[in-house]
Amino acid sequence: MGENKSARVRETAEEKFARMTAFDGEYGGIVCGVDEAGRGPLVGPVSVCACIMPKDVKLLGIDDSKKLSETKREALYEEIIKVADYCVVFIDSQTIDKINILEATKLGMKRAIEGLKKKPDVAIVDAVKNLDVTVRCEPVIKADAKSYSVAAASVIAKVTRDRFMRELDIKYPAYGFNKNKGYGTKEHIAALKAFGPIPEHRRSFIKNFVNEAAATIDD
Repeated sequence: MGENKSARVRETAEEKFARMTAFDGEYGGIVCGVDEAGRGPLVGPVSVCACIMPKDVKLLGIDDSKKLSETKREALYEEIIKVADYCVVFIDSQTIDKINILEATKLGMKRAIEGLKKKPDVAIVDAVKNLDVTVRCEPVIKADAKSYSVAAASVIAKVTRDRFMRELDIKYPAYGFNKNKGYGTKEHIAALKAFGPIPEHRRSFIKNFVNEAAATIDD
């Protein structure tokens, strides 16, 4: 058993590219990948991207954004946007509070798909079902680890949101957004309790941490 385990070889970049593009190819026609970043954080928008990757360009290294380092994501992002037909959409915290995070994600996915230059024949969506679009949608669990176009969308969505959070960190340095990207870390929650929420905090997400009557830090 030990020999078999140690003998396993990690998937090469070429093999991963072949596997993920073959997955997309099974659907035929123009394939659009759809993914989001930022459903779980306490602050900031949910970022959604729809992405059509060209079939005549090979970009190695594309993968589920969560599996990539920040440096690698940033580098791939710059390469992807040069060749892809993509649309990235932010749904803000106020809308998230009003319609809930799932519906906000669906709204972002709808707008992203409709914002593409080309109309895809099919949209492979990372897990989310029942989108209100005219395009055929195929929800796939862990699609960002299986589909080339969804993985590319995940990179764009993640990098775009992370850049937004770094800008927000400059404006509100006490919350550590540069590091936590808005997620509910111990340090973030402590700052939230000490200084109160900022306008970008999702009120429906922070009600267990701060008094609803807590003053909001103005711009």
